[in-house]
Amino acid sequence: MDFALSTHLFVRERLNSHVLDRIVAAGLNRIEIFAARQHLDYRDGNQVRDVAEWFSDHGASLHSVHAPLFADMNWGRLGGLAVSVADLEKRRRVESMDEIKRALEIAEAMPFRYLIVHLGLDGEEFDPRKFDAAFSSLEYLKIFAKDRGVHILLENYPNGLSTAERLLDFIRYTKLDLKVCFDTGHAHMAEGVQSAFQKLREHIASTHIHDNNRFKDDHLLPFEGQIDWEKTVRDFRSAPGQVPFLFELKNYGDDSSDLARLRKVMERLEALDREA
Repeated sequence: MDFALSTHLFVRERLNSHVLDRIVAAGLNRIEIFAARQHLDYRDGNQVRDVAEWFSDHGASLHSVHAPLFADMNWGRLGGLAVSVADLEKRRRVESMDEIKRALEIAEAMPFRYLIVHLGLDGEEFDPRKFDAAFSSLEYLKIFAKDRGVHILLENYPNGLSTAERLLDFIRYTKLDLKVCFDTGHAHMAEGVQSAFQKLREHIASTHIHDNNRFKDDHLLPFEGQIDWEKTVRDFRSAPGQVPFLFELKNYGDDSSDLARLRKVMERLEALDREA
C-alpha cells in the first residue's frame, strides 16, 4: 500500500524541517501540506523557500496542498475571510480565488500534483446558484493551476454542496473534468463510506483517510472510530488506478500524535490489504 500524510496533524505548529523530519523518520515520504497560514504562511517567501529547500534536499514527494480555509493566521478568529469558491457575493468570491492563487503559487518553488478544494463552507446548504458561482471560480482557477502543473481536486465535505451525489452532479454539470479527493471521515458522517465510494470511484485521484464516530469530524486514526476498514480497504483495492492512503489526522496531544501509533495502523491496513 502507498501511504502518505497530511501536515494537518501539525497544523498548530509552524511548518519547518523539524516537523518534516519527523514525518520522514516515520517512513512516510509522500506528504500533503495543509495551507493554513499559522502553519505554512504561503505569503511568506522565506518560509516557502525554507520548506522547498527541505523537499529538495530530502527527496521526499510533495503530493498535494490543501487549499486555505481562512485568509488569516488563526482559523478566521482574527477576522480573516472564510475562503469559499461558491460564495454568492462576487467580492468575497474574488478574494477567495486570490487567496487560493497565493497558495497555488508555491508550486513555483516546490512542485506538487494536486490542490484540494472544498465546495462551500462547513454546514452550508445547497443552492443551485452556488454551483454557478463555484463553476465560475473553478473554471478560472483550473487554468491558473494548470500553468503551474497542478490539478484541482474537489473534496467530499460535510455540507449540502459536497455530498458524493452533489459532487457528481457538479462534475457533470460543469464539464470541467475535475477529479475528487475522497475523504473517508466525511463520507462516514454523510451516507456512509461504501455508498459514497461507489458513486465517486471513477473520479478519485487522492484521499484523506481518517475515522470518526459519525457525529463529529474528529479526524481520528483508523480503527479508533466506527468505519469498517476491512470493507474500505477492499473497496479501495477494487478502484481503477492506485491512490495513496493519505492520512489527515488531528493532534489530540502527545500520546495521540505519536507517529509510532500511526505505524501500527499502517501495518493493520496492510494486513487487511493482503487478505483482500
